[in-house]
Amino acid sequence: MAISERVGPVLKEGRGLYEEFKAFIRRGNVVDLAVGVIMGAAFGRIVSSLVGDMIMPPIGWALGNVDFKELAFTVRPASAELGPDGKPLNPAIVIAYGRFLQALIDFVLIAVCVFFLVKLVNRLYKPTEEPPKAPSDEVRLLTEIRDLLKTGPPAAPPAAV
Repeated sequence: MAISERVGPVLKEGRGLYEEFKAFIRRGNVVDLAVGVIMGAAFGRIVSSLVGDMIMPPIGWALGNVDFKELAFTVRPASAELGPDGKPLNPAIVIAYGRFLQALIDFVLIAVCVFFLVKLVNRLYKPTEEPPKAPSDEVRLLTEIRDLLKTGPPAAPPAAV
């Protein structure tokens, strides 16, 4: 069997996959998703900077210049013996609860900032709604006629005996 006979079906399958991939990419959803991810990452950096650079410093100052990231509890201190690389053979075991608190505070503040920004954007782009107008007399009469036709003819009066 010649090599071209073995490679031909593989190339045809590859072309089919390529066409399928092109159709997948051409759908608007993929491009919209990519734009959303990129804009989300940029927006995330803006909100993180707002929280970290503008909101947290006054909060830290109000709490007595506490840096939450420095708060930790040492379970076991590092050993005095150093390894060949100059690091302790048994490193310290530290529970850095301050970093967790900082991450928790950052999350809450970021969520609040995003909530208010989305609320602001929704208010700016809220479509102006006009109150519904009362139907005209013609429309009201036609509606009554339609409703009467749906109920059928009026019942005949009882016959006198």
